[in-house]
Amino acid sequence: MGFFEKIKSGLTKTRDQIKTKIEWFVSGKPIDEDAFDEIEEALILADAGLETTQLLIDALKEKWRRGLIRTTDDIRSSMKEEVQNLLTPIESPIATDSRKPFVILALGVNGVGKTTTIAKMAGIYLNDGKKVLFGACDTFRAAAIEQLDVWAKRLNVEMVKHADGSDPAAVAFDTVKAAKSRGTDIVILDTAGRLHTKANLIEEMKKIRRVISKEIEGAPHEVLLVVDATNGQNTIAQAKTFHEAVGVTGIVITKLDGTAKGGFILPIAHLLGIPVRYVGVGEKVDDLIPFNAKEFAEAMFE
Repeated sequence: MGFFEKIKSGLTKTRDQIKTKIEWFVSGKPIDEDAFDEIEEALILADAGLETTQLLIDALKEKWRRGLIRTTDDIRSSMKEEVQNLLTPIESPIATDSRKPFVILALGVNGVGKTTTIAKMAGIYLNDGKKVLFGACDTFRAAAIEQLDVWAKRLNVEMVKHADGSDPAAVAFDTVKAAKSRGTDIVILDTAGRLHTKANLIEEMKKIRRVISKEIEGAPHEVLLVVDATNGQNTIAQAKTFHEAVGVTGIVITKLDGTAKGGFILPIAHLLGIPVRYVGVGEKVDDLIPFNAKEFAEAMFE
């Protein structure tokens, strides 16, 4: 399947929820003020958030007052247009050709699919002829190194690792140093999703940033946060925490195919403005696809 078909399939639960709400309360009836209350509820149920929902509803009402919305089809096409306008500024691919080695620091709480996402990204870069190196910086969780090692062997990618419990920043330093000597194109550093406290976790990420920037100027070139779509609005809080602490430059959304909360991407655009680099719509390696605002908006309302 192409991007649109995959996104459309992934957004099935979200789209059906919005569509059902609109058609049940609005279809075949005159479009009046009350209709927008139902649309508002549909967006909130899809986890678009109160502020972002209000922004969209205000734009729809303005079109309605101007006579541009008369039918259910008009509502859908207008919603699609407004969502696309909201998402377009955060459509931005990672510019991995800008530096060599290009260093990606991957963040995310446990359970979001971070390590699997790293592997899927590596698959994309390998297909582009890039040489990739993994750094196993999650030394806190016993199985994390082994999990990344399994993927490294499966993809035939080299990996730098230390013993469980080692200093993650030391692993990161050794990884970027090795990348320079081996002619690596892209470094992906897997980091812990949990330490003893949130403060410990954030301080560890800051330390990794400091250490690798001393070895490679400007590194990391991408601070990539992996979030789970099924967590809906909770991902906004995660993104804010990481962004304030270490400056997130991009987001990957996983498990979009398993949620009715796909609207949470709207406040990411509206309130945070952080680029969405990829979306995950399945378990296969090629189910991680570059974010496309136009096709995402169409898939939400098609």
